[in-house]
Order: sequence, then structure tokens, then C-alpha cells
Amino acid sequence: MALYGTIVNGILIIVGTLLGLFFTRIPDRYKETVMHGIGLAVILIGLQMAFSTEAIIVVLLSLLSGAILGELFRLEELLNRLGSWIGSKFKNTNENFTISDGFVTASLVFVIGAMSVIGALDSGLRGDHEILITKGILDGFMALVLTTTLGFGVIFSVIPVVLYQGTIALLATQIEKWIPDAFLNGLILELTAVGGLLIVAIGLNLLKITQIRIGNLLPSILTVAVIYYFYQLI
Repeated sequence: MALYGTIVNGILIIVGTLLGLFFTRIPDRYKETVMHGIGLAVILIGLQMAFSTEAIIVVLLSLLSGAILGELFRLEELLNRLGSWIGSKFKNTNENFTISDGFVTASLVFVIGAMSVIGALDSGLRGDHEILITKGILDGFMALVLTTTLGFGVIFSVIPVVLYQGTIALLATQIEKWIPDAFLNGLILELTAVGGLLIVAIGLNLLKITQIRIGNLLPSILTVAVIYYFYQLI
């Protein structure tokens, strides 16, 4: 079953969020320090991913083209509107953050990354769900920690996670017919690097060092495939 790993990943995020709700009443100064710790860890994860690139020009052009598309379609605003609409239906458990904050931040942390892509590909190509189950355990723990500071909105991140990974897993069942292994392996490296820089941006925002519109950079995750294709032709 190609979607088994994705479903387990989603369930573990829900479990982590529900467990995190029991710790939302800790004092604000603890939450602030915990959030700083999360921000630092997220930056480290992002840097490790970003350093995997073997073609920095692909990463640069992907971010530039992605930024242009994101600003053109105002994806950040759309994500915030979606989060606000969800927030209007539910009351957040932390008054310092909105449902939108939890939804957007957790979605980006859980979706962007090599494990999402590689794990979904393994599920679809080989029926091997080990990577996604491992990712699910990590995501569940992160969901618990994020929920203590960002509140109940974290649970809604399960929707983009399941849609994103599930789509890749289903497409992967046919991907060998379309894409050579060598190209796919190189693309995953550059995709990982681009995603890593976006995760660094998330960490910087969590630390309130910057206010990067990460949503408007998300198209770079898609444009990297096109740019890497032309890069290989040169």
C-alpha cells in the first residue's frame, strides 16, 4: 500500500499535537525559551540540508524564480487567509499565537525536507515505509513541542503533509517510466538544498530575527525541477 507510510506520518502528527495540548499551560517564559531552542534546532537542520547542494546556481535560480512566482500569486497571503479561516472555526490554546501561526509554521517544517520526498518515493517505488515512519516519529515529537508554544493550529498541518507526501507516493508508482535514476538522485539533492534554506528561514522567523515571507518562496520547491533539468542540458 503506497500510502501506508504517509498515513502513519499523519497519525503521529495528530498524536503529538494532542499530547502537546497537555503542556500548553506552562509559564510564558518557558515557552519563549523552548521556542528559541526550536528555532536554533530548525536552523541547524536547514543548514545541514542546504549544504547538500552540488550546484549552487540551481539553488539560487530556484529561489529567485520561486520568489517571483510567490509574490505574483501572493501565496503568503493565501496561506494566512486559509489559516485565519481555520482559526475562525476553532479557538487557539495559546493567546500569543493564532491558529494560522501554528498551521503555517508546522506545515512548512513537516513538508519541506528530504525525508518527505525520499520517504514518499520509497513508499511508492519499493513499498518501503521505514523513512516515512521514522519521519512520523520525529514529526510527532516536533508537533508536541510546537503545540506547547503555537497552540492547537499545529494539528491542521496534517492536511498538507498527507496531500503532499501522498501525491508523491502515488506518482512514484509510475515515476520509473518517466525519470532516470541519475536525474532523480541529483534532483533530490538540489530539492533538499532549496528546502533546507527555506527551513533556515523558518528558524530565523521563529527567533524573530527576520520576517521572511516563506510562503512566497514555496514555488522554488517546484521550479527547482525545471531549472535542474535545463542545468543538466548545459
